[in-house]
Amino acid sequence: MTRPPTAAQLRLIEAADPDTGRLRGTPAQLAALVRRGLAFRHPRPPHDHFLTPAGHRIREAEPEAGQPGPPAATGGFSARVGGEETAPPDGPARLREVRSAWQGMLELRRMTNPDGATDRPCGWERSHLVRAAALALEAAGHRPAGADPADGGYRVRETRQPEAVAVYEPDGEALRACADTLERAGWQAGEYTEPRTRTRYLLASPRRA
Repeated sequence: MTRPPTAAQLRLIEAADPDTGRLRGTPAQLAALVRRGLAFRHPRPPHDHFLTPAGHRIREAEPEAGQPGPPAATGGFSARVGGEETAPPDGPARLREVRSAWQGMLELRRMTNPDGATDRPCGWERSHLVRAAALALEAAGHRPAGADPADGGYRVRETRQPEAVAVYEPDGEALRACADTLERAGWQAGEYTEPRTRTRYLLASPRRA
């Protein structure tokens, strides 16, 4: 379990710019947030610091009943890739968490893509392909598969191809809808058939331009 931010760190997170996530603090304070994965230092001058998706989630999370101020972190967010034995429960809290993570990802794109584009994946997504594709699908409302593949739903898996993931969905119409969602999120997606099993799947990779 991730150690929760200190009270001082929570105050910095809460004081971040509501639109951009820009942070203000001493170099030591900002460096501590970077080490915890809650902030990143922009590569271009003036090298300001901004909240990461994890930092945005902490700021936007709702306090528990009877708990004043921002809540303590209880671990990092993880998009559902499908097929998990245990998964977070569906409901309004999960919807808020996914929506916040996706908005944080768009902000990360804006701040780290050289031209500030939000319509294509950023470096973090290219180094976390399965999680990034799963977040795009879950944020768009697609249903992840449960532990039993017969229940249906998407599953995102690694492949041997560089910068590519496979997306499985037993329902053909739902599979095509996943392709549309990924393409709108800045991915290239094509539909293929596995030679031996005849299983249809998507091969998706982040678009570069």
